[in-house]
Amino acid sequence: MSLMLERPTTDGTAPSGFEALCAALDELDVPDGFKAEVIRGNIVMSPWSKGFYARVMDLVCDRLRDHLPVRHVISAMPFLYVFPSVERAFGPDIHVADARSRETTGTRLDGEALSLVAELSSPSTREDDLTDKVESYGRAGVPVYLLLDMQEQSAIVHWTPTAKGYASHLAVPFGEKLWIPAPFDCALDTSGFEPPVEDKRG
Repeated sequence: MSLMLERPTTDGTAPSGFEALCAALDELDVPDGFKAEVIRGNIVMSPWSKGFYARVMDLVCDRLRDHLPVRHVISAMPFLYVFPSVERAFGPDIHVADARSRETTGTRLDGEALSLVAELSSPSTREDDLTDKVESYGRAGVPVYLLLDMQEQSAIVHWTPTAKGYASHLAVPFGEKLWIPAPFDCALDTSGFEPPVEDKRG
């Protein structure tokens, strides 16, 4: 379960407003093993992913790298993107953005620079990944949102952002190819996204 934190200010009141929450996030001492985002007017901390998620993120990056828009770069490094228009600040698991957006000494990157975000769901983040982030990324104008539902072992791509979220989506089970629309226009092979088989022998 995600931890909902309201960081007190010096006078004992909780921060109000998106900018105040972002400022509080800048100063927050996030415990080891957690990441923090601004979701629905709260600072939300959730645990870092399981080990095999790194393999999946590497596969996504490797398979999309040859299809990126001009001057865009792909990364699975932890960075915080801000979306003032929808009052959200997210740290997507994978992000494709204009390389110029990294030329800052600040810790917040501009969400408008993104061409794709991808989230790998976990039990603690799945509800937000499937609901709030679908709506928020779409309303903020991110062209493509790729959701890897690790619990259901399916890949869902959302595109055509609108004022209400995304107008289009497509889903396939892991192991099949998923078409990633413009500006990528490529088929993403989702084989190898499955979790490892657990060794029951102890």
